[in-house]
Amino acid sequence: MTAAPRSVSTPVRPAVLVLLVVVAVAVAVVDQLVKAWAVANLTEGVPVQVLGDLLIFRRVANPGAAFSFATGATWVFSVIAVAVVVFLVWFARRIRSVPWAVLFGLLLGGTIGNLTDRLTRAPGFGVGHVVDFILVPWLLPAIFNLADTAIVTSMCLFVLLTLLGRGIDGSKRPARASD
Repeated sequence: MTAAPRSVSTPVRPAVLVLLVVVAVAVAVVDQLVKAWAVANLTEGVPVQVLGDLLIFRRVANPGAAFSFATGATWVFSVIAVAVVVFLVWFARRIRSVPWAVLFGLLLGGTIGNLTDRLTRAPGFGVGHVVDFILVPWLLPAIFNLADTAIVTSMCLFVLLTLLGRGIDGSKRPARASD
């Protein structure tokens, strides 16, 4: 009787973790800089056509989630965002793949960007309203921001990597024989 081969894990790739951190910091910082610009230059609720009806800036203070869902539960979104950040930081040590590092960097940076609003903006700590200002009426009925864009992009990348069978360690899952 022979012993089963022992699984050898892929070694930690510091460059992948650095990439994740760089992407997360870049997304969070750019998001906050752009939101500061929007607050300073856009009057709340007043639409500004950037590219006709294709792209409109209209600043709003969003107390809820996507599509202003659950506006009375802002603190819940703060707690969830903190939990997501803690999980992503804890989980990051398992990532060995560049595409997955980008995915998790986008998700972490976007979550931190919106969490920063909830912790620092009116009406107060943990219940602050997120600054949204991008409106693309031909595509979505929602007003959003760059952090939201990073989060959605990370989810699209998640679906793509999953469909392609790419593991967080960079491995490719073998194709299954058709039934």
